[in-house]
Amino acid sequence: MIDLYYWPTPNGHKITIFLEETGLEYRIVPVDIRRGDQFKPEFLRISPNNRMPAIVDSDGPDGKPFSLFESGAILLYLGEKTGKLLPRQTRPRYEVVQWLMFQMANVGPMFGQRGHFLRAAPEKIPYAIERYTNESRRLLNVIDKRLSENEFLAGDYSIADIATFPWVVGVRREPEQLDSRPNLKRWLDAIAERPAVKRGLAVMADLPQQPLDEEARSILYGSKQFERR
Repeated sequence: MIDLYYWPTPNGHKITIFLEETGLEYRIVPVDIRRGDQFKPEFLRISPNNRMPAIVDSDGPDGKPFSLFESGAILLYLGEKTGKLLPRQTRPRYEVVQWLMFQMANVGPMFGQRGHFLRAAPEKIPYAIERYTNESRRLLNVIDKRLSENEFLAGDYSIADIATFPWVVGVRREPEQLDSRPNLKRWLDAIAERPAVKRGLAVMADLPQQPLDEEARSILYGSKQFERR
């Protein structure tokens, strides 16, 4: 059994999609990041960087419970555990790993900052919005070019696609961005139609969509983040 410490964010969706794709048994442990659950001592023992998702696998590598944080590490671990969506041969395996690292080091940070300065920042900073919007669009170009050569990011559908899709799927609400990137559009449409992806995105999707109040803003972006623990 996998205990998934989760909130419905792109990084959380990576893990629910993988679990739904592979059929691993799991249960959700909600971590309400707007109310500070990520700072509770019991969660910090699993995820010392106070970020979700994290997992506890009751049947770890040595038959004992095993905890893990960081979504990319979790995908690699679960890919190893199941033998699915992560090739065992060196060449195709590292095709997947490099595109997974591309998401972790580029797509997530750049799209995350763009979203923050567009929607969450208390004041509009044109330079920041332009900087992260331009970089996000550059990354979409990289993805589109790659997908002109391959059906999926690393050839076959893999954890690289699972990691990247939740971060870029929102671009479907910007048709003008897809008009010039037909390969990206084809890939987004294909993944969005996968039944396991639909189930993974549906986990806790019924939460009320409320604007950030001052308490939530302080917890997510304020001084609470910088307290020594």
